[in-house]
Amino acid sequence: MSSDTSLRPVSPLRARMIEDMTVRGFKEDTRRDYVRHVRSFAAFISRSPDTATAEDLRLFQLHQTRIGMQPPSINNAVSALRFFFTVTLDRPDLARRLTSCRIRGGYRQCSASRK
Repeated sequence: MSSDTSLRPVSPLRARMIEDMTVRGFKEDTRRDYVRHVRSFAAFISRSPDTATAEDLRLFQLHQTRIGMQPPSINNAVSALRFFFTVTLDRPDLARRLTSCRIRGGYRQCSASRK
């Protein structure tokens, strides 16, 4: 069984996101990770990510925290979703709802985007 993802059909939305990343010079690993994070978000909301709401993003980040996802992984997902909503969908209003996290003094600290 092959794990070659190039054989999977690609939705127009995913193709656009990949094109947006390619134009900006994103490396293959980054493109793959960003697509994976957006796909994970879409699976969480059980519909296309271009129909997401601010509440969907809030619940997704709450879910990530509840399952014990660490700040570096949360931040990778934030970067992917921020790119998707800002560049691919031209919805910076949703990207501003995303919260980055870090560990300081043994405690998780999260803050919203300041853009």
